[in-house]
Amino acid sequence: MTPADYPDLSNALCDTCRRFGERGWCRATSGNFSVRIDSGHSLITQSGKQKARLSADDLMICRFDGTAVDNACQPSAETPVHHCLYELDESIGAVLHTHSVAGTLLSKHSGEAITVSGYEMQKALAGVTTHETNLLITVFANDQDMDALAKRVGKAWRSFTVPGFLIAGHGLYTWGQDLDEAERHVEGFEFLFECLWQERLAGLS
Repeated sequence: MTPADYPDLSNALCDTCRRFGERGWCRATSGNFSVRIDSGHSLITQSGKQKARLSADDLMICRFDGTAVDNACQPSAETPVHHCLYELDESIGAVLHTHSVAGTLLSKHSGEAITVSGYEMQKALAGVTTHETNLLITVFANDQDMDALAKRVGKAWRSFTVPGFLIAGHGLYTWGQDLDEAERHVEGFEFLFECLWQERLAGLS
């Protein structure tokens, strides 16, 4: 079992990574991206890879217990968070983690949650049908122990009202039923984060 066995998924994931890299949402080697293969495996970006120049050789297959199918590949330290989400909801088909400037700053200066309302772009998120909805985006404290962070995500799972959360001073995690939906969620969240941060800079909030 290698990424070469899943050429369509591999190419699509690489395309997404490169687009996000070009937009500045995963600079240097930050961020990690995955798609579900089956009930026990994900196709995920390897640790330390430049996303704007990602190729299929930079992907790997990882078991949900965190071990690599190919021992020569190094999974991201944040792999446990991806797999936690896949195990929490069998309908999740892709998990994307970005490090945008706006998302990172908001997550660092917003306490335990961010409230969003009044933006038409909110409807980019699955389940949101009107700009009048008050969205609550959970912010978790950063933690270098990703197993511990995954456990905190699991405990808070039933309280989530949007398909995403932030890690303070770190970035966004979002997901979708497939890669297209997850990518739409990233674009929606990142638009909202940019608006909220610009509002703060202008003294409007």
